[in-house]
Amino acid sequence: MSVLTGLSRRTLLTTAGAASIAAALAACADTGADGQAVDASASSGVDYDTVINSGPVASDDVVAASTWASAVREAGKFVTGGTKTSEVFSLEDPATGEITGFDAGLAQLLARYIIGGDDARSLLEVTQVTSDTRETMIENGQVDAVFATYTITSERAEKISFAGPYYSSGQSVLVRADDSDINGVDDLAGVKVAVQSNSSSGPALDEAAPDAEQVQFTDHASCVAALEAGQVDAYVVDQSLELSEVQSNDAVKIVGDPFTEDPYGIGLPKDSDAQEFVNTFLQTIYDDGTWNAIWEATIGTIIGGEAPEPPAIGSVPGSETDAATAAATD
Repeated sequence: MSVLTGLSRRTLLTTAGAASIAAALAACADTGADGQAVDASASSGVDYDTVINSGPVASDDVVAASTWASAVREAGKFVTGGTKTSEVFSLEDPATGEITGFDAGLAQLLARYIIGGDDARSLLEVTQVTSDTRETMIENGQVDAVFATYTITSERAEKISFAGPYYSSGQSVLVRADDSDINGVDDLAGVKVAVQSNSSSGPALDEAAPDAEQVQFTDHASCVAALEAGQVDAYVVDQSLELSEVQSNDAVKIVGDPFTEDPYGIGLPKDSDAQEFVNTFLQTIYDDGTWNAIWEATIGTIIGGEAPEPPAIGSVPGSETDAATAAATD
């Protein structure tokens, strides 16, 4: 991932041709599970709405076998915790209220997989969450799931279940665009560094740069604002969020390489049948090319190249199936 070192908005606009995530780039060529076009070559691109409205749909029997999925179908709406401000992963258009991005697209695909229909956007309701509220909202039943660049950890898995992982990112360093002193995590000793409270960034920074002075803020926007205002001189967070930021913000840039590997999972209620159902959905979209297509329509428009191989489901600590975890503790 060293290609992203020193990445700024200007670099992104040059390398990505200022491509908009939601832009309709071209008609698609291959077919998904229901025979509609979902995939395309990297050169022609892929249309976001075509992807989310042509993914697989679970049979009535499959949905009926899951108490969790049956409740979502009966409600007619999939309620998720997420964000509305991440340009690459989940961004709300203030004019239309439509949400677009990699996480948003996966949630819309899952909504349609459960409920069916031909308008995946209308099936999803996103409630804003922060690093401090994600587990609580799942535990309290305020949301059906959380899609929020949500790093899987064993500690979090004590409270909730994780489906996936479905993507892997890494902690990286964001600085002001005119900063020439900080070039990566090795330069953070004695530096005031913003981190989101109750996120995986704090522990990662403790290990990689124990002499950094961490300053906690409640959310991504507050961390960026503190960096721009000079309250801190760096911000450590998943590089995926930094990519979203530099796409629209000339005032900051990414420096250095990611110094961790952070697998993203879908947060779900513990001790339910949700994890098994959602893992089946993920494997289905891995196998039929829909995952690749939604990557190309979102992240791929920013960084280019071919879609990576998605991580193996259940492959990281905290993502083990609930049944396997229960058996191991018997």
